[in-house]
Amino acid sequence: MTVPSDHLRTTAPGGGGRPRAGPGAGDGGLVGRYLALGLALGRHVDGLVDAYYGPPEIAVRARQGALCPPGVLIAEARRLLADLHSGMPLQGPGRGAAGDEERPVGAAGAPSGADSGRRRWLAAQVRGLETTARRVGGEPIGYADEVEACYGVRPQPVPEDVLAAAHHQLDEALPGTGPIGERLADWREAHAVPVDRLSAAITSLAEELRRRTAAVIGLPDGEEVAFELVSQQPWSGFNWYHGGLRSTVAVNTDLPVLSLALPHLVAHEAYPGHHTEHSRKEVGLVRGRRWLEETIFLVGTPQCLLAEGLADLGLEVLAGPQHQVLASELFRPLGIRYDEEIAIRVAEASEVLASARANAAWRLHADGADVGTVTQELSRWALLPSARAAKAVEFLVHPTWRAYVTCYVDGLRLCRQYVAGDPARFVRLVSEQVVPADLST
Repeated sequence: MTVPSDHLRTTAPGGGGRPRAGPGAGDGGLVGRYLALGLALGRHVDGLVDAYYGPPEIAVRARQGALCPPGVLIAEARRLLADLHSGMPLQGPGRGAAGDEERPVGAAGAPSGADSGRRRWLAAQVRGLETTARRVGGEPIGYADEVEACYGVRPQPVPEDVLAAAHHQLDEALPGTGPIGERLADWREAHAVPVDRLSAAITSLAEELRRRTAAVIGLPDGEEVAFELVSQQPWSGFNWYHGGLRSTVAVNTDLPVLSLALPHLVAHEAYPGHHTEHSRKEVGLVRGRRWLEETIFLVGTPQCLLAEGLADLGLEVLAGPQHQVLASELFRPLGIRYDEEIAIRVAEASEVLASARANAAWRLHADGADVGTVTQELSRWALLPSARAAKAVEFLVHPTWRAYVTCYVDGLRLCRQYVAGDPARFVRLVSEQVVPADLST
């Protein structure tokens, strides 16, 4: 998903003869219980389940009957965490690939070998779900504590002097005279893609980025992305992964779509971003290893921070830090404006200003500032026109997405730090289970 800027559907017996009270029942082991927990919680939080293509019987059970009370979901999440640490089977009979499922358990009951990394990934996911269930149940949770428990990093406001320095950098890079915010807005809005050329622009970008993704990263045979134009949404782009290596990417036209933002949007949602990650993990982890936890994608978990960070980094991995050159070459034959030289000069400062969204979220949810005040502050510091600032704040106050901006600000920072220009490390991000702490070591 791309946020507004100037922005992805039970349970098993626990073993040991103990009864399990929770969102469902079955024989899926700890992974089955994880899927059931996510699906049950998703009935409380619209949009929490970004994608699901796992065992259909778990989804059917999750949809049946009354809503599972938040207290029951909290208790199940805590039991699931304890059982993950105890070394209980991850998947039930017949769920895993031979030789790949259950690892030896040490004398103290702790899992050993490669299995421990998988359990650590699942535990991080379940901690995020437990936190969301607590919030659904009405428990007050501090904003920074919520973000850290859900996404694995603790948010920090961006100092205003850092934003002011970016203003100065833009002042020197942009043409004309007068207030920097007006000049930046005028320059950006002059890059609105005519509606009758938008589909051609998206197709041109997708074809070239797909070609580069296949060459640099690798794509599974049969993967496919369909693009569509939508309206009345709080985000600028969204990827729906359907399973079977297929995605639908929606591009929001509530505000004019800018040629300056379109390359990043297509890279983020499709190649080499969300669609590429989902399809590679479906082939490598779900089909190859039968790691069924990868068949669900849940908002409010570290899975999202890594997904958004790598998706934001993708265009840079494929086309280098001056990827604006590629965009200019693709748009020129279509008669679409793209000021390559100026775009290169303003890119670094614009990325800094994008982090002002984290400050806006902090002001809303930690300081308790009102929406009108925060919209004005975001417009000032991010140099956004009032309509685009309001659209960004609409995302930040949405119950599902209120803490999500950290996935972009800190996700990109951590992924870029980890990849450090090495495409092989990016391949790891789109292919393996990783938690945020892995990127800091």
